[in-house]
Amino acid sequence: MLKSVGLFMVVIFVLIGVFFPQRALSCTTMIITKGASADGSMIVTHSDDNDLVDERIIFVPAMDHDAGSQRAVYCSAVAMGEFPQYACFSYPRISSTDRGPGHDVPDYPRSIPLGFIPQVSHTYAYFDGSYGIMNEHQLMFGECTDGAKLTPEPEPGKRIFYSSELSRVALERCTKARDAVKLMGSLIEEYGYYATGETLPVADPDEAWVMEMAPSPEGTGGLWVAKKVPDGEVFMAANEFRIREVDPNDPDMMFSPRLFEIAQKHGWWNPAEGKLDWLKTVSLGEYNHPYYSLRRVWRILSLIAPSQNFFPWVENGLSKDYPFSIKPDHKLTLQEIMKIHRDHYEGTEFDLTQGIAAGPYGYPDRFYGPYDGQGDVGDPKRKLEGAWERPISVTYCGFTSICQGRKELPDSIGGILWLGLDKPGDTCFIPFYAGVNSLPESFSLCDTSEFNRKSAWWAFNFVSNWAGLKYSNMHADITAMQDKYETAALRLLPAVGKTAQELYQKDEKVAREYLTTFCTQQADKTIADWWSFADQLIVRYSDGFINERGKMAQPVGYPKEWLDRTNWSQGPTTYQKPEGK
Repeated sequence: MLKSVGLFMVVIFVLIGVFFPQRALSCTTMIITKGASADGSMIVTHSDDNDLVDERIIFVPAMDHDAGSQRAVYCSAVAMGEFPQYACFSYPRISSTDRGPGHDVPDYPRSIPLGFIPQVSHTYAYFDGSYGIMNEHQLMFGECTDGAKLTPEPEPGKRIFYSSELSRVALERCTKARDAVKLMGSLIEEYGYYATGETLPVADPDEAWVMEMAPSPEGTGGLWVAKKVPDGEVFMAANEFRIREVDPNDPDMMFSPRLFEIAQKHGWWNPAEGKLDWLKTVSLGEYNHPYYSLRRVWRILSLIAPSQNFFPWVENGLSKDYPFSIKPDHKLTLQEIMKIHRDHYEGTEFDLTQGIAAGPYGYPDRFYGPYDGQGDVGDPKRKLEGAWERPISVTYCGFTSICQGRKELPDSIGGILWLGLDKPGDTCFIPFYAGVNSLPESFSLCDTSEFNRKSAWWAFNFVSNWAGLKYSNMHADITAMQDKYETAALRLLPAVGKTAQELYQKDEKVAREYLTTFCTQQADKTIADWWSFADQLIVRYSDGFINERGKMAQPVGYPKEWLDRTNWSQGPTTYQKPEGK
């Protein structure tokens, strides 16, 4: 029966892919270097705005491999949509026995490799989502999709890698960010790169790099460039390449060996015009609509360095007004970073909780449809009828990861993944140490086509969607819950870390077991309490009232300011027929 259901879902996924082509995934990502964070940790963040794909967070265990074995490279549905010929679907992202039990989904067709690369003798454990997140040695990734001049499909023998598999290979094999960049670059050059442009922030506790990549007009290989983020500064990206001039003499830059040759050969760059501008060379700038990307970059800059008075308006999508990275006005705390990811431009002229589209209760989410922009803004064929501002926190976010790396501690204790499932504005960030041996079962359960109370993701998704009924009221309740649970976790971690260090000195295995137990218990309690919270919200806001035991059906109606924008005042206030009707 399960196999029949699985095959039925495959057919559904294929039809969805045919009639409703998936938009490119659109994320926001940041690096907060150790000199820019309040506690001295290296931090990499990523909101995976993924349109209801596979929302499971999978723990991939460390593994040993036989000499001469091969590692499969699988196709990614988050690149360009589904590829049924490779059994590549939105759910599950991988169905295979070679990536640990979390990716072994036998009720679905097995993923068909695009190709293989030589396997190494030992691979590291890591957390996996739509892209690789963080490994047991504190190597951590962010990600955002970018527009590119070319978006070729995968082709065995020519183009088998997308950024998702590149990040996973790096997490399996590397402990340092610099080595991860070199490895991914060599894989692009040898095995080819397909699909969209990509920005991959990658960091270890000491050093942070931004690697950006795009398909090559040669049809094989790929183009890439990487730039080191200066310590003490913050980098941010939001669906547009952020590296500009490529300086061959800069020791803090790396790039594909044939970048300049290929760009000149295909007319993408003219040396007479000056240094190669990476953004201008391989892309048309922003996609969807003007400020889809740059407004978020501006917002982060304005939040972390308000003293610099960055202007929210620019000449075009290729503007150089916003720097690659910047020193914040003060060192950022973890909770400040969480707040950035929860932002809807509150308090600015772009505030999505204001205006008629926000409804009577200040709902900040906007739903995209057939009238909204698709493709690249720089395409002269495109016309836009209108657009919504694109905030950092969006309703179609699948999860947000905030990875911390701490140089002074053993890797298994120093690395922490703060995981917020579903929309960051309404989620609760839950900590997981890099040294855990597993994740709670509820985090590896999530088929978005089936509501499931055993799934951690569905708890947060339900609350976020329910809040849309009376957002201004319910969001206040959600904020109180976020503060309560995140503050409690932050207070617990120093003592947990101290105990783990004491155990580590005696036996690292025992320390890992202790951390796994703590994280599992902490997460399970948070999820259980969030489901209880959901049940409370159903009762408290039933039928448009505010309800409490003994004080049910308290009528709150609509705000007068909103009523005045409607035809409420023209309603039946007299028995006489209004003039003109």
